[in-house]
Amino acid sequence: MRLDLARCRRRFESCLIARLGTIDAAGRPQLVPVTFTMVGESVYLVIDQKPKSTRQLARLRNIRRHPAVSLLVDHYEPDWSRLWWVRVDGTARIEAEPAVMATPLRALAAKYPQYLADPPAGPVIRIDVEHWSGWSAS
Repeated sequence: MRLDLARCRRRFESCLIARLGTIDAAGRPQLVPVTFTMVGESVYLVIDQKPKSTRQLARLRNIRRHPAVSLLVDHYEPDWSRLWWVRVDGTARIEAEPAVMATPLRALAAKYPQYLADPPAGPVIRIDVEHWSGWSAS
């Protein structure tokens, strides 16, 4: 069953993790799990202090080259009548100005208490949502 916009948004915002899809320089899709929040009609992600192999992340390079992205959240359980997914498609941009990052960082800290103890330095990725889609088995 196709989900309407209100149900898509409600389910999306209730999730703690999404998969961010970007396109690399060779045109191949890349997925990475991310934390996120919504402020208004935009989705925000942050580059945080969790261990990474480098601070020059592929997702940042990919967004600079190809700003079209997708985010996917989903629910799975053995009872397949309860399956669902929601996808957001949009255009991403990287924000590093402290004044621009302040509101999304507060919203992320409200959703993820870990960020209160260890505030992320950023940058922030802003995704301006252009399309919602979703499906539910029931």
